[in-house]
Amino acid sequence: MMKFYFLLIFLLSFLHPIHGQTAFTPENIVITSKKKKKPIFTDKNGVLHVNVPPKDVLNFKALGLVRYSDFGAKGDGKTDDMDAIAAAHAFANKHHLLVRADEGYTYYIGGKERTAIIGTDTDFGSAAFIIDDTKVQNRSASIFIVASSHEAFKLEGITSLRNNQKKIDISLPSSCLITVSNSHQKHYIRFGLNQDNGSKQTDIFVVDKNGNVDMDAPIIWDFDQITEVTALPLDETKLNITGGQFTSIANSAESKYTYYSRNIAIRRSNVVVDGLVHRITGEGEHGAPYGGFITISNCAYVTVKNSILTGHKTYSTIGSAGKSVSMGSYDLQVNRALNVSFVNCSQTNDMEDRTYWGIMSSNYSKNLVYDNCSLSRFDAHKGVANATIRNSNLGHMGINAIGCGLLTVENSTIRGRNLVNLRSDYGSTWQGEIVIRNCVFSPAEVSPTDLSLIGGSNSGQHDFGYTCYLPEKITIENLIIEDYDHPEGYQGPALFKDFNKEMTNNTYQEKFPYITTSQVLLKNVTTTSGKELRISNNMFMFKDVKVSTD
Repeated sequence: MMKFYFLLIFLLSFLHPIHGQTAFTPENIVITSKKKKKPIFTDKNGVLHVNVPPKDVLNFKALGLVRYSDFGAKGDGKTDDMDAIAAAHAFANKHHLLVRADEGYTYYIGGKERTAIIGTDTDFGSAAFIIDDTKVQNRSASIFIVASSHEAFKLEGITSLRNNQKKIDISLPSSCLITVSNSHQKHYIRFGLNQDNGSKQTDIFVVDKNGNVDMDAPIIWDFDQITEVTALPLDETKLNITGGQFTSIANSAESKYTYYSRNIAIRRSNVVVDGLVHRITGEGEHGAPYGGFITISNCAYVTVKNSILTGHKTYSTIGSAGKSVSMGSYDLQVNRALNVSFVNCSQTNDMEDRTYWGIMSSNYSKNLVYDNCSLSRFDAHKGVANATIRNSNLGHMGINAIGCGLLTVENSTIRGRNLVNLRSDYGSTWQGEIVIRNCVFSPAEVSPTDLSLIGGSNSGQHDFGYTCYLPEKITIENLIIEDYDHPEGYQGPALFKDFNKEMTNNTYQEKFPYITTSQVLLKNVTTTSGKELRISNNMFMFKDVKVSTD
């Protein structure tokens, strides 16, 4: 009887889809098939009308593809081709056709608000795209959205969840991506120059049609209350996006937190992006930041490979604490997404150049992978559950993360200030394990007294909305620390940074206790300076850490 109740709720939920979640067929594009002289035009309300005569429909379907030129794209690098691009995709989505860019074309995309919805395989090939951000109608409107063919819907009857819960009592038509939130509980209450009041408790995971949770990306929070649960069926067929030479002409807006999203937004599961190149030109003395040229959110199983991105110039503004701060500006962003991999990706500019911000950020995600990448940063702001960096080179901003599960770094060279920096603005927390194998740590700076492998800070006086942890277990095997360029008085590297300079004896009281590491395993850790690896400058804080060497 209970299963029937949940099934009835599920069926009724189809009557109330969540507005704006998929937009597979945008409301501002109308497709017809009539004998009209005007094949494509925009009416006074901004609606794009696309008319394809019946004979042409048959020809396109027989060919199995459409090109942008079929819908009027000039490709001369001057004429705004965005309407033609959007029309081609809208038609292809309706008839399940491949979209192929015209070889040798350069498509200019101006500032008019228009988004092309990608719902079928798309081959950008060697074509060039110029995205002009100097004058835009809507800085938040994506150029392309890779959309799901399904609509998200609300679920009822789920009132609580538990960490590592294996099953939810519900029946679904297929595997779904579940997003759950509790607005009564605040997490990630940020500390520092960008301080804030936190975000509602959030989790995202996959369940099969019988409600079984995919334990490769488990539920990571206890939810005593739930204010909203949504389900989005997974797209089971793979959608491929290949090629494309994209150049963004950067905005010159005031330098404040007005993020630009003139990008490719992936909102569909099971997507592969292969061979894309993104460059940036026109960055001046000031500009607003970017949220990511490739943004991946509310989806699972996405791979970006063989692609070249570009770091954005760093600009400053006044943060929420009333002081000057550098603004994050990204070319890659992952939010609320599972099983996302970047494979054989690099960047056009020098990943050691500090005038450019770190290229990647993420929030609320699980199972993120860098494999054979050369990028300036890996980052997890509002937590990642399980992350792997292998066969890669990371530049001046290195590895910045908080989260849980297993963080693995292997066969890689890291050039940040720390081998792993646990973000202090979110409590420097990692509830789980860190494994480092066969790596080189080539620090950007060598301080006389403060070179450390695991960086961060936590005073124990700030409520981040959760208990903060240092990794329960840290394993380091075959690590070379390149500290040869050390200053006079250098004491050698430390395993842990001094996370709390005030905590020097038992008189210090933490309002929100910081749980320290229990066990460290070290095997074949060497330094080019010949100095021994120390535990920390703060021996009191780490007095109970058990270190084993082999």
